[in-house]
Amino acid sequence: QVQLVESGGGLVQAGGSLRLSCAASGIRFGIKTMGWYRQAPGKQRELVARISGVGLTDYADSVKGRFTISRDNAKNTVYLQMNSLKPEDTAVYYCNALTLTDDYWGQGTQVTVSS
Repeated sequence: QVQLVESGGGLVQAGGSLRLSCAASGIRFGIKTMGWYRQAPGKQRELVARISGVGLTDYADSVKGRFTISRDNAKNTVYLQMNSLKPEDTAVYYCNALTLTDDYWGQGTQVTVSS
């Protein structure tokens, strides 16, 4: 059974930091890209950051310089360090894992940034 288990969300004041983690298990074939997406109320899900198996990263313009994605391939775990958080970062954050043939999603974790 494939599972992506996210943790680390919560409530933080503007300017604060949070670190999200996502551990993947039960995926039979190698994970190529892992990433984080978010969805705010009334908006479409959007890419936040992603990282390839060799460490190449891609960030949304809105989070560049504030968020850092990293990955532990041995543990099939991806992290998102979020600094200088803004109220507009408030959303449900979803972990994603891509293999050659499949696309997996976590259940989401709420991040709320108060002004």
